[in-house]
Amino acid sequence: MVRKIYRHREIAALTGGKWWLVCCMALCTVVVTGEEIFLEWHVKINDAIKPVSENQPVITINDLFPGPLINATTNDNLHINVYNEMDEPLLMTWNGIQQRLNSWQDGVSGTNCPIQPGSNWTYVFQMKDQIGSFFYFPSINFQRGGGGFGPIRINNRVVINVPFPKPEQEFDLLIGDWYQQSFKDVRVNGGYGYLTDWILMNGKGPFIDPLTGAYESFNVSQGKSYRFRISNVGNMWSFNFRIQNHTMLLVETEGSYTNQITLNSLDVHVGQSYSVLVAANQIPGDYYIVATPKWVNLTNPNATAAVGLLHYDNSNTTVNGLLPTGPDPFDIGFSLDQARSITWNLTAGAARPNPQGTFNVSNVTLSQTFVLRQSFALINGTPRYTVNNVTYLTTHTPLKLADYYLNGSGIYDLDAFPVHSSLPGAVKAPFVVSGTHKGWLEIVFINVLDTIDSWHLDGYGFFVVGFGVGDWTPEVRVTTYNFVDPVVRSTVQVYPKGWTAVYVYLDNPGMWNLRSQNLIHWYLGQELYIRVFDPDLNPAKEKPPPDNLLFCGVFEPPTYPPATPTPNPVPDSAPPPPPPSSAAVNISHIGW
Repeated sequence: MVRKIYRHREIAALTGGKWWLVCCMALCTVVVTGEEIFLEWHVKINDAIKPVSENQPVITINDLFPGPLINATTNDNLHINVYNEMDEPLLMTWNGIQQRLNSWQDGVSGTNCPIQPGSNWTYVFQMKDQIGSFFYFPSINFQRGGGGFGPIRINNRVVINVPFPKPEQEFDLLIGDWYQQSFKDVRVNGGYGYLTDWILMNGKGPFIDPLTGAYESFNVSQGKSYRFRISNVGNMWSFNFRIQNHTMLLVETEGSYTNQITLNSLDVHVGQSYSVLVAANQIPGDYYIVATPKWVNLTNPNATAAVGLLHYDNSNTTVNGLLPTGPDPFDIGFSLDQARSITWNLTAGAARPNPQGTFNVSNVTLSQTFVLRQSFALINGTPRYTVNNVTYLTTHTPLKLADYYLNGSGIYDLDAFPVHSSLPGAVKAPFVVSGTHKGWLEIVFINVLDTIDSWHLDGYGFFVVGFGVGDWTPEVRVTTYNFVDPVVRSTVQVYPKGWTAVYVYLDNPGMWNLRSQNLIHWYLGQELYIRVFDPDLNPAKEKPPPDNLLFCGVFEPPTYPPATPTPNPVPDSAPPPPPPSSAAVNISHIGW
């Protein structure tokens, strides 16, 4: 990794004796533009890792599983040159990174053409006005079920006061359920009918299982405090996380500092990320770190638990006894109470010096309301998941390209399906809706299924104003919603037979994916896109296409020379690529 910060203007100012200009330029460099970070990734299939002692393909990045840490600071510019050395197309997406004014870099099927086998493409994007804990993963072809994920840290700038003491060390902890079979076999039926068999901790099996070749362990020193950045990178299971004989202080989730609460255990749903502080205040020894599935009908949840160790320095005491117990996995009351207790720290600074609570929902006027009901349907005998009885059809031409060059013509119909009610019968089609630019949108997610689900919106953080079970009605805005300090995040859970409501301010123009984070639900159609359009073509409002834009679908792909790591940032003034020639317009479903 190369980290480069440009200081030629500061040197010129210094030689002119204008020391005050030095300070100004230094401030601009650090605060506005950040650093330029260049990464080169080689993505390939590895059959030898065997995280659960089975021969299965595992997706690695630079021969690592999980992939390498992206360690950045607010406003840094990333250049990630991704070489696809697999035998199938690839896209990488950046879960929770808002891609301000730049959905061209979002890395999902509706925004980007895939990177073909044997080729590469460079993502260029900024960690604009964000801090916190996130992760990345491959977004097509059910590949997240085979790995390819890794952690993202966005650190505060030095001018921002962090609302807790600096920990001795930080640990990234990626936990998720895992198939014993090849992800390529599981995806044949869209994952339907398959159950995951394990929960991995940083790609490793449980400490207590004899089939585990390696297990995760974290070394700590007595009297010190440590930050654990925990992400659920799994396929379908929520989990409850806990550390034997240790409490956790919740401090952050997905870029928002929370009001700090002490927890014995923490529910983490698919796609979510949290930061907790753990004080090493026990007698030196080894202690279990455990994640067990929630809302999964298992005779013994501990049989599928992820288990690692918290190891104190100079300890010769081995861990012993039973795993620490957690809440009943079907206790919806516990989960709801904990979810409602996670609130926003209104006074802390985050990416900017002013308090993050300066912008809030205490007195807003809604421009739109979407009521989105997820359900299951059989379409021509094939299992699908739907939103308002629409199951998403992936178009061969990404929606963003079609929108920019064709105004969507022949690829999708804007606002063709209801956002307040369900169709009488299930249909399969591209589902694209309009979002009012710089308007407040309320989204109500309704879950009629018997499993926990979670929803994610690219491009934004939303205010989680309410949870409930049973029917949602407009009256709960008065009786149940939290308008004082709702937490802001990008992934939110919806409990079985329940609802969740969020508010989002649509100030980020682009084509943005709204999806279930449950991999099977997503793969089988539970998603849509929100088109937030700003007619002003000023690139300060929305960036033009990058000069290395990939074309596919109805467009003739131009011939590009092989990409190499860029020695300098792509200039903001680079002209957008010209509209490519188009073939006969045709919509076709492509397997992920």
